[in-house]
Parts: sequence; structure tokens; C-alpha cells
Amino acid sequence: MRGWWQEIADLALPADCAGCGRPGGALCERCRGALRGSGARRVEPSPVPPGLPVVHAAVDYVDEARAVLLAHKERGALRLARPLGEALAGAVRAACPGPGSGSGAGPEPGSGPGAGSRRWAGAGLHRVSGVRPGTGSGACAGARPGYRSGARPSGGPLLLVPVPSARRAVGARGHDPARRIALAAAGVLRGGGRSARVPAVLRQRRRVSDQSGLDARQRRANVTGALEAVPGSGRLLAAGPVVLVDDLMTTGASLAEAARAVTAAGGLVIGAAVVAAPLMRINRN
Repeated sequence: MRGWWQEIADLALPADCAGCGRPGGALCERCRGALRGSGARRVEPSPVPPGLPVVHAAVDYVDEARAVLLAHKERGALRLARPLGEALAGAVRAACPGPGSGSGAGPEPGSGPGAGSRRWAGAGLHRVSGVRPGTGSGACAGARPGYRSGARPSGGPLLLVPVPSARRAVGARGHDPARRIALAAAGVLRGGGRSARVPAVLRQRRRVSDQSGLDARQRRANVTGALEAVPGSGRLLAAGPVVLVDDLMTTGASLAEAARAVTAAGGLVIGAAVVAAPLMRINRN
């Protein structure tokens, strides 16, 4: 019920820009450009949790991008799902290039709109330079050594699998932010000629503690074994390769756990994509 009222209010009431606070709409053109960034890049947490696939992020988790993600996630600004979905679609294309994808590597990380001067000092994350999207083995460049990275099933859609939110969090917020953004991203990809679906294949099998305030080791312990595939998900996962998606990556623990659960159900995980990832330092080697 709360989500329904949020959508009505979001359409009916005037809004200031979620990114910069200026009046005139839910998202001004400047902040929309900051979400587009300078091209999705590969990011890597430090330390890398076991089982984490290669991750691409659309933008840095700073300034306008941080404000927009929080407005969508915590304040129910649902109209932001579309521009956030466009950003996520760019990261998905970088993780698995195909029809409608760009081929360039883009400028150096941190040089485009939204990069900002601040660096969020949570988990240490590196943007990995010198890696052109799509130059890894297999059809997509999202698999670490040891992951299955073979060609996509002929004609199969790309499966965007969001990291599931806890039911209590969805109830409190009135919506599932990661799934809503994933659905928007799939629509953007289909509009560009890329077949994409968002199957509901993962769920939490046990309660987890609030991740805020936990370090990388504690987050990994908190989520390990917390996810499972829903009954019948094997059939859905057999339709095509999987790109795990989320709004934000910090330590990578949740994405690694999602990769484990999807792989255990027979899915082919080829990479992961997020809207944003915080950086503490940049690897330019």
C-alpha cells in the first residue's frame, strides 16, 4: 500500500532535484549527466571476497550519485528508478558487451561528472584501469579465473539477477530498490536491442544483521549462506547467462553470496554490475 501512495505522490507533487536540491524536477540535467558518468569501469574491493565475479560500476559513490541513490532507496523517490536504470544498463553493457554496447574503454576513472573530490572511506575499492570491456575470455568479460565464461546460449536473454533485500527492509521502504532499478535497466537494454529479463530467483533464507558499521570480514560472515534460490529457479536460470546487479557495492560480500547461490542452482554467472561503488584509492596500473 505504501508503495502505491509513493508512486501517486511522486507523480502529483512538485520535487526538487534529488542530486543537487535545485527546484525544477526530480532530477536536473546536470545531475542526470553525473549519473551517466564517463563510462562504466571495472571496480574491485580490497580485500576481494572469495567467489566475487568481476564487477563493473557506472559511477563513483560520491556527490550527486550518492544523493540520488539514497533518495530512491530511503525516501521512495520512485521516478529516479529510470535514470538509475539507465546508469545500471551501462554497467551491464560493460560487463557483457553485445548489441547496442559501446566498444571503447572510456576515460580514466574519476575524470568525469560526478567523480567529485571526496572519496568515501569505507571499504577500499579500486577502479581497474587498462581493462577494456569485452576483452576477457568468452562472450562476456565478467568471469574471474575459475568461473564458467563460455559463450551465451544461442538466442538466450541476459538475466539480470538483483541481490534480494530483506523482507522487513522492503516493507519499511515500501519497495525493493535493487529490483526496481534492475527492471528499469532491463527495459533500457531491450530498447537498445538487447534481450534482458529480471527473474525473481533469489531470496533470503535467514535474517542478516544490518550491514552498516560492519567491516569487510564481518559483512562476509554476516551474509555467508544467507541466500538461496527459490524452488523452480533452475528452469529460469537455464534461459541465459546471469549478470548479478545491485544499486551499490562496498565490500562485495553480498554479490559474492548471490553468485554462490545462483551457481548452486545451476546458473551461469558471467559478471556483476552496480550503479555505484565507493572509492578510497584508484589503481591506475
